[in-house]
Amino acid sequence: MNDIMAEMHTPCLLGSGFYPDYCNEQCCREGACFTVVPEKGDGYYWTYCQNNLFSISIQNFVFYEDLYFEYKQPEYLSVNYYDSVSGEELNPCKPLTSNCIKGHIGCNNLYQAIYHKNIPVCSTGIIIMPEYYETYLHAKYPGDYEDPRAAFIGVDGLTDFPELVFLLRQIRNFRGTGISAKLYYEGKVAEAVSLILEKTSQHKCWCPIRNLSAQDQESLLSVATYIDNHFSFDLRLEQLARIACMGTTKLKYMFKVVHKRTITEYIQSKRMCQAECLLTSTDLNINQIAKIVGYTNSSRFSELFRKNTGMLPNEYRKLAISNTGAGRSDQGSHVLG
Repeated sequence: MNDIMAEMHTPCLLGSGFYPDYCNEQCCREGACFTVVPEKGDGYYWTYCQNNLFSISIQNFVFYEDLYFEYKQPEYLSVNYYDSVSGEELNPCKPLTSNCIKGHIGCNNLYQAIYHKNIPVCSTGIIIMPEYYETYLHAKYPGDYEDPRAAFIGVDGLTDFPELVFLLRQIRNFRGTGISAKLYYEGKVAEAVSLILEKTSQHKCWCPIRNLSAQDQESLLSVATYIDNHFSFDLRLEQLARIACMGTTKLKYMFKVVHKRTITEYIQSKRMCQAECLLTSTDLNINQIAKIVGYTNSSRFSELFRKNTGMLPNEYRKLAISNTGAGRSDQGSHVLG
């Protein structure tokens, strides 16, 4: 890839309801800012690219209708942290959740995701290109070079990585320009890669299981399917282990390797997706919704919902309703004008 901005960021954003905005004072002037078309939503997407080595992106927007995000992703590694989000990636389907690290590898395939309407998307992320992690790092540290691809996948789904979260929030708040910005962003990308490599070196058990048998694959699929159909029930690990025909220790380990999350986290993500739908499409109170999706304690439900989306259930519902009204009002004004 010759130009990350021209070949990846710009086409994707222009095709998704953003326009170039050179006067947005909310963003660092050193990068490029794209603002949401007013009739479609509010907010911006800012990105900074350094040559063809890396890019840094900050998302801070909301759409009045579900946003379908699609682009052809080249080879790259990325790490991202959402302070607020509601949606899912497609092919394979995987919910987007807040307050956890998202590690990803692009490999010349199609990336597809849906951001749910009326819920703010607030995130900070770093993308590094092969020219950085294969050529630049290898040339700079030939004797100590370590391929970071496995490490980026190893941190996917982590909720206990405060050092990296702190770094990404530092980037989000930086407003320098000129050479100070170039040096700052270059240093922060190197620091992020260092933290990720160090984190995964401490947890070698995150490496994928090689030669997973067809029987084990089928067993894990049976467990996931059972959870998909019974997530609102009181599921016990021993019960799932019987379905998988394996011990509880093996099931927990293999399930996390395959699904990049624990069984508990998988169940919770299913419950939260259902709760989001009920909050925006019904008048049921929070206690009723908590019981429907599988929680007898509404306080526990609210706590987990905030961890998953960045908002309490009532805040989520209120924001969804208010943004719906604002979207309709803006769209009406646009048509009349």
